[in-house]
Amino acid sequence: MSKTAQEYVQTHRDEILQDLEAFLRIPSISAVPAHKAEVQRAAGWLVSRMQAIGLERTAVIPTPDHPVVYGEWLGAGPHAPTVLFYGHYDVQPIDPEEEWLSPPFEPTLRQGNLYARGVSDDKGQFYTHLAAVEAFFRADGAPPLNVKFLIEGEEEIGSRNLGSFVQQNAPMLACDAAVISDTSLHDEHTPSLVYGVRGMVYMEVTLEGPKSDLHSGQYGGVVHNPLQVAVDILSALHDQDGRVAIPGFYDKVRPLSEEEKASLARIPFNQRRFLRDEVGAPALWEGEKGYSVLERIGARPTLEIHGIRGGYTGEGQKTVIPAKVTFKVSMRLVPYQDPHEIARLFEQQIYALAPNTVNVQVRTLAQAHPALIDRNSPAMQIAARAYRHGFGAEPVFSLAGGSIPVVTMFDQILKVPVILMGFGLPDDNLHAPNEKLRLENFYRGIDTSIHFMSQLAARGK
Repeated sequence: MSKTAQEYVQTHRDEILQDLEAFLRIPSISAVPAHKAEVQRAAGWLVSRMQAIGLERTAVIPTPDHPVVYGEWLGAGPHAPTVLFYGHYDVQPIDPEEEWLSPPFEPTLRQGNLYARGVSDDKGQFYTHLAAVEAFFRADGAPPLNVKFLIEGEEEIGSRNLGSFVQQNAPMLACDAAVISDTSLHDEHTPSLVYGVRGMVYMEVTLEGPKSDLHSGQYGGVVHNPLQVAVDILSALHDQDGRVAIPGFYDKVRPLSEEEKASLARIPFNQRRFLRDEVGAPALWEGEKGYSVLERIGARPTLEIHGIRGGYTGEGQKTVIPAKVTFKVSMRLVPYQDPHEIARLFEQQIYALAPNTVNVQVRTLAQAHPALIDRNSPAMQIAARAYRHGFGAEPVFSLAGGSIPVVTMFDQILKVPVILMGFGLPDDNLHAPNEKLRLENFYRGIDTSIHFMSQLAARGK
C-alpha cells in the first residue's frame, strides 16, 4: 500500500471533491438528443482531466452515437501488470424534475451525502480510480503498474456501440484485470464483491384489433378489446407458483452450488429493513416459491412487465375500444441462459397465447448475456483485501440482479478477470430523483483503489 498516495488523498479531499462536482455539473444525458452536445462536453472534460493527471495517451473516440473516452499510462513497463478501469460518463434523464430537493446538476451536500444526477451511477464511482491514479502521480511520481481507462457514453442507452468497439480495439485494451465500479456495497457496513450478473432480454409486443378506435357501446361484446387480450396474455406469463410460464424457459438455468447457498445465507440481510427502506411497498411478493429473497434477486431468472400503452388514460372518461395496444416486458437471465434463445421462446409463447382476433408483432429491443466470474481468481482475492483495507470490513460475495453488458464483453473478448468493485449503496436512488453517493464511501473507494493497484503491482503479471 502506498502510504504517500493515501496521505495525498487525505490532505487533498477538497480539491478532489471540487473536480468531481465540476464533472457532475455537465448534464450528459445520453437518451435525450437535445443533450448530445453536453455528452460530447463531458467526454472532452474527461480527456482534459486525464491529461492533467498525467496519463500519456488520451482520446475522445467517435462512435455512431456518443463517443468513447480512452486514456492510458504504460510507464511501468511491459513486465508490470496492467489494470483496465471501466466506467460510463452518461447519465439518466432527471424526470420527474419537481421531485428533486436540489437541482440535479448542481451537486449538493446534505447529511454526509452528495446529491446529483450521475453521482452514484456512475460518475462518482469510476472517478474514485481516476483520483487514485492522480494520488500516485502526485505522491509517488507514478502508479506502480500500467493503467488504462475505458469510459463510455452510452451505458444508459444499452451500450449499443461498445461491443464492436471492444472487439475492434482488443489489442489496445489488453490488460491483466478489468475493474468495473458500477454496483453497490451490500450495506453501509459491508462491502460486496459481485461474482455474477444477470443478462436481459427486453421485448415489445404490439396487438392490433379493429382498424380504428371504436365506441364501446356500439361494439363492446362483439369486438375483442386489444387491452383485454394484452391483460390475458400478460397474466398467463406466470404460473400460480410465481414461475415464468414459458416452455423451456428454465431448461438451462444454472443451479447454485451448496457452497454458494451457504455463502448467500451468511450475508447479513434484514428483510424488514429491506422492505421498509428500499422497497417501500406494503409487503414483498413471494415470487418463485422455494427460493430466498437474495436468491430471487440475483440467482434466479425473472419476467417483469414495464408498461402498457393503448386506450384512454386522460382526465374524465372516453369509452373506446382501442385499435392498437403495445406492452413491454423484460426477462432477467442467469447463467447459462442464452438471450437469443429466450427471445425466441418468448415470441413463440406470445403467438401461442394470442387469439385470432388480433394481429401480433413481437420485437426484441435489447439483449445482454449473463456473466459468471471466478470468485477464487487472484485478482478477486486482491480486491477482497483492498476492500478490507478501505472499508475495514470483510466483503461478501454476491450475485447482482441487474445487467452489466460490459462484463460479458471483457470476459469473452479480452478474456481477463473482471472485478466488480462498487462503492454506492442500494438506496442511492439510481435512475430516480435525489440520486446520491455517501461522501465517505467515495473517499474510502479511492483508498480501496490505491490498495488494489498496490497489491496487484506487488503480485506481478
